[in-house]
Amino acid sequence: MSITLDLRQAIIHKVHGQSKEELREMIDGSIDGPEAALPGLGAVFEMIWKDLDPVKKDEIVSLLHEHLKSEIPGSLTTGK
Repeated sequence: MSITLDLRQAIIHKVHGQSKEELREMIDGSIDGPEAALPGLGAVFEMIWKDLDPVKKDEIVSLLHEHLKSEIPGSLTTGK
């Protein structure tokens, strides 16, 4: 018998029961870290996003929009 977990559930399983400090370390350790951490951050952000009221969502979108104005995208590579 095989057990299949989707990515979201695997991430929730991994962080479930962690303390606030452990969650903070996980997030801080993922920022500017390996790209493999990005799906985890996305799943965690999704959990937060679902519980935010529209005003908070607008604040986050505005914050992101302002940050993106000052970011200069790097070059894309094809990996070849």
